[in-house]
Amino acid sequence: MPDDAAPRSLGWALLICNEERGSKLNPNLANLLSASAEKFPERIAIRLDDTAVPYAMLDGATKLVAGLLSANGVQQGDRVGIMLPNVPHFPMAYYGALRLGAIVVPMNVLLTAREIKHYLNDSGAKVLLVWNDFSPEAEAACEETGTKLIKVDPAGFMELIGSAEPIAEVAEVKGGDTAVVLYTSGTTGQPKGAELTHNNIGCNVDSCIELFGPTEEEVVFGGLPLFHIFGQTVSMNVVIKVGAELTLLPRFDPEKAFEIVQRDKVTIMMGVPTMYAALLHCPKRKDFDVGSLRLCVSGGAALPGEVLKAFEAEFGSPIIEGYGLSETSPVTTFGRLDMEQKPGTIGVPIEGVQVRLIDDDGKVVGVGEKGELQIKGPNVMKGYWKMPEATAKAIDPDGWFSSGDVATVDEDGYYSIVDRKKEMILRGGYNVYPREVEEVLYEHPAVREAAVLGVPHTDLGEEVLAVVSLKEGESATEDEIRAFAKEQVAAYKYPRHVQIIDDLPKGPTGKILKRAIDISAYA
Repeated sequence: MPDDAAPRSLGWALLICNEERGSKLNPNLANLLSASAEKFPERIAIRLDDTAVPYAMLDGATKLVAGLLSANGVQQGDRVGIMLPNVPHFPMAYYGALRLGAIVVPMNVLLTAREIKHYLNDSGAKVLLVWNDFSPEAEAACEETGTKLIKVDPAGFMELIGSAEPIAEVAEVKGGDTAVVLYTSGTTGQPKGAELTHNNIGCNVDSCIELFGPTEEEVVFGGLPLFHIFGQTVSMNVVIKVGAELTLLPRFDPEKAFEIVQRDKVTIMMGVPTMYAALLHCPKRKDFDVGSLRLCVSGGAALPGEVLKAFEAEFGSPIIEGYGLSETSPVTTFGRLDMEQKPGTIGVPIEGVQVRLIDDDGKVVGVGEKGELQIKGPNVMKGYWKMPEATAKAIDPDGWFSSGDVATVDEDGYYSIVDRKKEMILRGGYNVYPREVEEVLYEHPAVREAAVLGVPHTDLGEEVLAVVSLKEGESATEDEIRAFAKEQVAAYKYPRHVQIIDDLPKGPTGKILKRAIDISAYA
């Protein structure tokens, strides 16, 4: 059975990722940077257009940040909020806090004062580093919580840390000590803080390096938000560990992304499906040379098969697709370049990670059967911050984390996400998995983006609603899209309701936010 079979090198992966790792070598993630700075002092670590920060300079800045935080009362184990966009100051603050032994609390720069207040109160953060452009909301929250606010801007912050007493030593930590408290999206209730340890993230970084094979010569596209775990682990931490270059884009724009790929000769693109779709549909895509790309990596949501095939045909770069969650550091499964590519799947478990599918009775299901995906391995979080009951509900006594995602596995061990368990539509007693209907809608030549969700229905319980946006220059009516879907799925699955809107709402990583779609007309 695929769920019981140990991934290759499982023993090796667990050996280097278990708690013993911390007794022989300080597993503090800040050492990723200090080691590369010693090895590649003059190489560029972080780039933002004309600003290029070498490894030695970045490492030096983190020593000053650690000193600044210490002067503001931060000690080992204290929490430090970081509310910064994709700018070089983010890794300065991130590794600076970790160098001191503090715990990083990354925050979306677009949070409202009310949301910031929850993050600060819940985590007990002593200090919040906030980008100057987003400071009004943060100021209001910090005033209520009593958190020390430090504004960050390109010039003033460097002057500020320049006056601090640098701390050269990297604080000794254990592998099981918390490194990051990452708040989940909060699709139900208030966001929960996933406690990720130095070993959680460190082992996930090692697995990604084994998977992608990056060297110090790589230039990696940094368009994923660094305050999100995908951008943090798979982009920033992987790049820093191997001594490569991360070229940043604070706000995703397809033309600007193409400009960066061409200018910096990007070799690895990290993105989410909406980014790849935007690049594919960019009117000026043929004006840029993207021949440097050797690999594209997709995660955060399921990549439509049509988008994957069209992107690879257009740009000649393979896309490998993976799966993970904030609670799993995040990478859990991935396609591999040395294995058969199966579009529409999320690949196989990464090094040291086990995956299985269970039914509603907790029994493991077999090939081709739908079940909730569970994960076990060194990537699984320590727990939810100060929420023992929620932790016990999510992680069973044997260490299996319940993802809430419905999946299937084929005879070769490749997993496919069918849908979120909670997003499943129950129509007249039949289960409708939105993902299946969305795949069909993406095949319509005029559809750019699609989201399928359930809306209330008096007789059936729920009815199927499709909300789509169209490609530039294309046209289609709601009736045409409905008829298109009706031809390709069972009668109970096709969307009786169709809405065409300009753009679907998205989160900070570009993932479509179904909860933000207005369905009040159907309530």
